[in-house]
Amino acid sequence: MTINLLKEVLKHQVYPALGCTEPVSVALAAATAASVLKKENVKKATLFLDGATFKNGLGVKVPNTSGLRGNLVAAALGLVLKNPNQKMELLKHVTPEILNKALDLIRQKSVVLNTVSKKGFYICVNVVGEKGSKVKCIISGGHQEISYLSLNGKVLKEKKQKAQKKSYLQALKKASIIDLICAAEHADKEDLAYIKQGVKMNLAASKQGEELEKVGFYLKNLVKQRILSKNLVIDTKILCAQAADGRMDGFSHPVMSSGGSGNQGIVAILVPYYVGTQLKIKEEKILKSIAFSHLLNGYVKVFTGELAPICGCAIAAGVGAAAALVYQQKGADIKAITLAINNIISDIGGMLCDGAKSGCALKVVSSVDSALRSAFMGIKHYGITEAEGFVGSSAEKTIQNLSKISNIGMLKVDSTIVGIMKEKIK
Repeated sequence: MTINLLKEVLKHQVYPALGCTEPVSVALAAATAASVLKKENVKKATLFLDGATFKNGLGVKVPNTSGLRGNLVAAALGLVLKNPNQKMELLKHVTPEILNKALDLIRQKSVVLNTVSKKGFYICVNVVGEKGSKVKCIISGGHQEISYLSLNGKVLKEKKQKAQKKSYLQALKKASIIDLICAAEHADKEDLAYIKQGVKMNLAASKQGEELEKVGFYLKNLVKQRILSKNLVIDTKILCAQAADGRMDGFSHPVMSSGGSGNQGIVAILVPYYVGTQLKIKEEKILKSIAFSHLLNGYVKVFTGELAPICGCAIAAGVGAAAALVYQQKGADIKAITLAINNIISDIGGMLCDGAKSGCALKVVSSVDSALRSAFMGIKHYGITEAEGFVGSSAEKTIQNLSKISNIGMLKVDSTIVGIMKEKIK
């Protein structure tokens, strides 16, 4: 059976998410486990998270909690909500009453959080009910992927390791840049409508972010003070910063994610959309460029992993956005697209990820800035070649080289950052 790469990526990696996707995934795992108990209340819950998931959920605000932060709060809310059918938007149902019940669980030390040495995305929740029922739920391989679920030792759901390696991911890993362009160009009306829905969702999130005196606000101030000039680049950076500001501040408004990340969705979608509209590109071309952006974002993450030591907004979404801008102007000009990808990876490829938090908006801004510079240099056929640094003989090779640096060269980065974070918690 031939795989439709775009449809698979849109289905599995591009979805609405309310709040940072790591703590929301923690809440989803907890809600799934608690839902198996049905009317039985939770007595004790013990969670085990991989280091990167722990890192990403530590400092970010949780929606509908009046500014509370972290995985522990998200887990407790999931235990009370018991609504896994809502997936990555389950926290929209948090009320003051539900929040108080969740905080009671935390005060009673009924929710315990641990980190484990696991490669890849991993969340395990062990729940004990008031009547002694025991539930185990594991999410692995993706933010919404329930890989194991059991009640009192009886397996209710299990995905074998091989089955978890989705065929579309294997196909994505084998794809070339031209394959991704072809997949984007064959987007049908359903695909384009869904992509447009993501545009509207992220524009609305940016509008809400205007309320905050955060990164977007201060960029506007720099324009007012004439320290920065008002132009297409600064306007795009402000648009994306505002969306990230609101999301990281726990706003109760979903964004359309990309590669399982809301901030990556902001960059992958809003950069090609806003620049394309300002440069009078036809809407269908813009939407197909966003399809290409989603595909390329997913392609990079096949190599770097779901959660990497380096910032996904920079090396995945930024790459997708840069290539999308070239596609809008030059179509399937592989030389131009390759140079744009080389440029941005050479520029900000080493940007560290130290978890989701307000500071992510700064990294979003850096990613947007580099994506635009890299794209418009690439359009003119200027860029970094394999003669320099770790840049490869093709865009695909450059991405694979970066993956080696992330997965091998930076092997101890996440554990070091997590260690610093744990010291801060103490």
